[in-house]
Amino acid sequence: MSLTAIVLAAGKGTRMKSDLPKVLHKVNGIPMIEKILREVRKTPAGKIVLVLGHGADLVGEVAKKHENITTVLQKEQLGTGHAVLQAKAHFGDPGGDVMILYGDTPLLRNETLTAFYETFRASGAGACVMTAVVENPFGYGRVLTKGDEITSIVEEKDAAPEQKAVREINAGVYCFKTADLASALDNITNDNEKKEYYLTDAIGLLGKAGKKVVACRLDDPAEVMGINSKVELALAAKVLRKRKNRSLMEQGVLMIDPDAAYVEEDVSVGRDTLLWPGVLLQGRAALGANCEIIGNTRIIDSTVGDHVRIESSVIEQSVVENGVTIGPFAHLRPLSHLKENVHIGNFVETKKSTLEKGVKSGHLTYLGDAHIGENTNIGAGTITCNYDGTKKNPTTIGKNAFIGSDSILVAPVAIGDGAYIGAGSVITKQVPENALSVERNKQLIKTNWRKKENEGN
Repeated sequence: MSLTAIVLAAGKGTRMKSDLPKVLHKVNGIPMIEKILREVRKTPAGKIVLVLGHGADLVGEVAKKHENITTVLQKEQLGTGHAVLQAKAHFGDPGGDVMILYGDTPLLRNETLTAFYETFRASGAGACVMTAVVENPFGYGRVLTKGDEITSIVEEKDAAPEQKAVREINAGVYCFKTADLASALDNITNDNEKKEYYLTDAIGLLGKAGKKVVACRLDDPAEVMGINSKVELALAAKVLRKRKNRSLMEQGVLMIDPDAAYVEEDVSVGRDTLLWPGVLLQGRAALGANCEIIGNTRIIDSTVGDHVRIESSVIEQSVVENGVTIGPFAHLRPLSHLKENVHIGNFVETKKSTLEKGVKSGHLTYLGDAHIGENTNIGAGTITCNYDGTKKNPTTIGKNAFIGSDSILVAPVAIGDGAYIGAGSVITKQVPENALSVERNKQLIKTNWRKKENEGN
């Protein structure tokens, strides 16, 4: 039996108080609509229809990243029933099923959605509604039942006082037999306070038509929390971080304090890697095994090998190979590549540079647009002057070279294998391999200068 999933993402989200469409706000590193689409793709749904509205072009860009997702436009936001009507042409097999859910419920799991669909299939009902019993049902549609069947769902603004006392609420996820849904949608009206076409009215219409409508009650109501404000967004992100950290620990990652490790959805971490409090791993960061990542380290969209130690440093869009040590207070800017057993220390910055195996740069150094050969030592205070005011220029340093402290390498410049640069030099010309290059002004010494100056005063 075929299943089509319809994800409603047309709303503006005025309570978010943002220029960004609500469903594009990020939860633990990814847009909430991306999160829900990923979960839906893991269910039995063979086809997904995304209903767009406010910010349609921006939201539609997310859908383009996925296969088998069709988008439709709700030009006017006239209610949830009206939104589903826009997707009617894509329901698929009339003998199949349709699942409907919202794009602002990023805590929903694919396991929950799949179990919900299986409950619907086993019930033989025309429709199934995901419900939850909550302490404070204010703002939610109330689920009214007769025996074990749902008779109707009443929205908060249209509910009578006795209906508002009902604590079983509509969680906003539905399954319908396709033919039954299509028939009900053709007959819903906007005879309500908001003058909107409610999808929930389809439930009442199916009941009146003698169709069975059943509830599937969630054990954890938090899973269907809708995001309508930035406060709720932060709460949802916290839940997802806890899930992510638990999953990583179950896979063998060590965390000193899971509540203080910030690991986004698309991050991967190898077994026996230790994350200290204050670590922030973002984007598609991928860390290997047996690493130690110490507090206040931020790694973004970078690949880190095995047995790497990083302390209080920033790594952006870079590659760090096995056995590297970094920090404290180092900064790898985009397109840095540190090969095996490289060491960069405190206040060293790299940008678009490759450091070959065994390179060491311990202190206070800038390496930009540079290629540095194996086992070369870069002294403290070294600067590659890569920018001439118009363009960036390369610096090439061979293997087994020694760059003395406080050296300035004015690019474009090349330093050969085994070359030695004297401390305090400004290098503007090519240095041959195994050569010594020193560039300093002649040292001037005036004896007793301080004594004479004081006598003059």
